Amino acid sequence: MSARLLPWPGENGRSAYLVTDNPDGYLSRLADRIEYEQLVDAREVLALSRGLLVDVDVAAIELRFIARRLTESLTQTLRIADSRGARLP
Repeated sequence: MSARLLPWPGENGRSAYLVTDNPDGYLSRLADRIEYEQLVDAREVLALSRGLLVDVDVAAIELRFIARRLTESLTQTLRIADSRGARLP
């Protein structure tokens, strides 16, 4: 049985883990689906940020918004990488 880092924070923002010997269980499948959605979202945020960064007339508020979204996406992506890396043999 192994512990899987879940793609969402637990209580008080701490890491949340799923301990199971069934990688096809409900929570495992839910975590897989959320990871997938987070990675799709990260790709969309990255594409949007590239467009904003080439615009010389972009407003400071837009840059702050995209910086927050990039930070959120990077945090989620790193959590996914940590989770998947910990499950490698």
